[in-house]
Amino acid sequence: MSEAQKEYRKNIHLTFPPEVSKDPVVCNLTRLFDLTFNILKAQITPRKEGYLTLELVGSQDNCKKAIDYLKEHDIAVSPVDQRISRDEVSCMHCGMCTAICPVDALRMNWQERNVTFDTDRCTACGLCTKVCPVRAMHVEVENGPW
Repeated sequence: MSEAQKEYRKNIHLTFPPEVSKDPVVCNLTRLFDLTFNILKAQITPRKEGYLTLELVGSQDNCKKAIDYLKEHDIAVSPVDQRISRDEVSCMHCGMCTAICPVDALRMNWQERNVTFDTDRCTACGLCTKVCPVRAMHVEVENGPW
């Protein structure tokens, strides 16, 4: 399988102008570019501006084409420029983070009595960092190119 065909995940923020927020451009990502998407956060303001955080899944080449398509429709696209890390030494595996994680990136392993952290599923929402009693979860800002 070539690099362009491997499953690729990209979290992006979208900002829609009022005249575009009613159009099905996000649904077209599946139809036109063979991508799946997970809506992580969504908002439409009283002025009908739209804000959306998506996880795109598909080939890297199709994700790039989809981002170009969104930009052609006057949608501002920006990368999610943070990620979550865990200090393995500090973590006491209490499980508080598992109760709040919206995508099950943090799960309790009852047999081993520890919390597993699947960084590939993590959407960097930051909720776990707010509930961790020992501050083992950290937000890291990424400055690299996208």
